[in-house]
Amino acid sequence: MMLKAQKVEFVKNTIKEVKSYATVGILPLNAIPDSLVQKARNSLKPDVRFIMARKNLALRIIEGDPRLAKLKDYATGNFAILLSNLDPVALNKLILANRKRLLAKPGQMAPSEIEIQSGETSIAPGQAVTDMKAAGIDVKIEKGKVVISKSKVLVKKGDKISTAISKALKMLDIAPFEVGTKLSVAINGDLAFTERVLAVDAAYVAHELAISFAEANGLATHIGFVTSYNVNGMLTKAYMSALGLGLEAEIYEPGIADKLLAKGVREALSLNSMVKTEQPKAQEPAA
Repeated sequence: MMLKAQKVEFVKNTIKEVKSYATVGILPLNAIPDSLVQKARNSLKPDVRFIMARKNLALRIIEGDPRLAKLKDYATGNFAILLSNLDPVALNKLILANRKRLLAKPGQMAPSEIEIQSGETSIAPGQAVTDMKAAGIDVKIEKGKVVISKSKVLVKKGDKISTAISKALKMLDIAPFEVGTKLSVAINGDLAFTERVLAVDAAYVAHELAISFAEANGLATHIGFVTSYNVNGMLTKAYMSALGLGLEAEIYEPGIADKLLAKGVREALSLNSMVKTEQPKAQEPAA
């Protein structure tokens, strides 16, 4: 435990340190295992600096720098202050990459649909076969290995995980739960990046741009507004429309003359097939 003088010195030095970083964020730590926090701290060095302190000291650090005023509303519960020179989105992406998968425990609710796939496993025959069948999994023995006969949804989203299923999932190394955290807010310059803004990554932007482009291009084509993106399609559409009109109105232009002749031939043949040709009567022999 730090003495009062040590606490004052810690806050003073940390406030000074904060000023040397471009990005300052709040990382909620509620219900996050200490092992995962420690793993994240180690894996993110030297790009990210974790400030772990009692809440009252952390709040004094935030209050000690006017630039961090926007962080105070998010400094609730158990949290860490993160310092980095990465931009907020890149920093949050690093944090998300450190999420951890956990095995299921009996009695937990499935966070999503848990499905097993058919195929060979690395499980050796024996008691495992009995345990897998007890969990409702169709298995058989082939070449000395346990093989799942068919794919199956073992647990639906929201359903309780039984002891038998929990044991089977562990044998299959299926970890359906994910634990981790993400920035609740980050300050970079005068801008505050909230959780919603931080979720906007490159993939999201590219997807939204693609949708917006398709809608704009469709509207431009519909109203006849020519752009470099729709000009080929509009020329093709105009050509096909002109071609159809020319054939319908029988306008003898060089571009459709051959098509009109072909049309005339088809119509002539059709008409010819409809006309019944009367055969001449045979003359009677003279008396």
